[in-house]
This record gives sequence, structure tokens and C-alpha cells, in this order.
Amino acid sequence: MKRWFVRLILAAMLIIPVHAFAGVPLDTVKTNVNGVLDVLRDPKLKGETGKKVKEQRIEAAADKLFDYVELSKRTLGLNWNKFTQEQRKEFVGLFKNILKDAYVDKITAYTNEQVNFTKEAPLSETTVEVQSVIISKGGETPIYYRVMKKGSDWRVYDVVIEGVSLISNYRTQFREILGNNPPKTLLETLRKKAGKK
Repeated sequence: MKRWFVRLILAAMLIIPVHAFAGVPLDTVKTNVNGVLDVLRDPKLKGETGKKVKEQRIEAAADKLFDYVELSKRTLGLNWNKFTQEQRKEFVGLFKNILKDAYVDKITAYTNEQVNFTKEAPLSETTVEVQSVIISKGGETPIYYRVMKKGSDWRVYDVVIEGVSLISNYRTQFREILGNNPPKTLLETLRKKAGKK
């Protein structure tokens, strides 16, 4: 897997949802990202015990961050309509676990990269793209967070880096499986990846 994609997920999962009283999407995303980074850089959270605490906090933040149903719908695209209600529910749960299990250990390795937030660009009446850049020894990596207003919260439904989105990446993979197979085949594949039989 490309290093930039790991950075994409790393950055994406460091956000906590925006609350109505917290201000515009950019300011709130920035505040919450910095708050989680403080946890990751906490010198008290060292060793195996510290790693577990970090993982738990990041996992909790990710659960609040993503609108997993919206993410799932957009990832499956028109194929979402092929799934029954029960299959949709299972897909959302499996997809969530795959994202979480695949990247939590990499997120906890986050150290001294600097995150600069540059601007926010409205995409529609209810969606905004918050643009940022991760600055590291290897250079600068643009990260764009696409957030959607849900009630009083803003939730991330996609993350884009160097023109490639999280949704598009998985949509391509899932489309190949669903091209000549029913939804149950994709669910079986995801169960295996998630460690479920």
C-alpha cells in the first residue's frame, strides 16, 4: 500500500465531529485534530499500555468522526440498491471494522508531522471541503476532508489526497467484486478481511 494512502487514513481518523457551537468546519476540524495530536504526543502514554490507550481514544474519535452509512452508500454507489436492509447493515459494520483494524496501529505511530489548515470550500448547501497540508521531512502532502452537516454535527464522508479519494479507492475494489457476483460474495470477502468467518 502506498505511503500516502496510509497518511490519508492517518489524517482522516484524527478528527472529532464538529458541533454547532464550535464554529465553521475548518476551525472545528483544526481544533479537534490538534486535540487528538496532543493525546498521541503525550509522553505519559508510552509502552504497550500507552499504545492501547491511544488506540482506544483514536478508535472512539473515528466512531464519532465518520458517517459510516453515508461513507458506505457513496462507496458502493448504485450497487447499494442491490443490498437488502440486513446486508446493508452488515456491510456498514464490516467496512467500519476493516478501516479501523487496518490503520489504528499506523495512526499510533504518528509523531512530529505538522498539519496546516489552509481553507474551506463549500461543495453544496450541506457539504464542505476542509483543505489541509501535512508537512513532514518527506515534503508536503495535501489532505482534503469532505464533511457533511448532519443535524448539529459535521461528519466526514470522504477524504481526498493528491486527487484520490477514500471512497473512490474502495469503490473500485468493490465494483470489481460486485461486477459478476451478488452482494453476499462481497460480504463474505469482507468477513474474511475483518477476521470473521
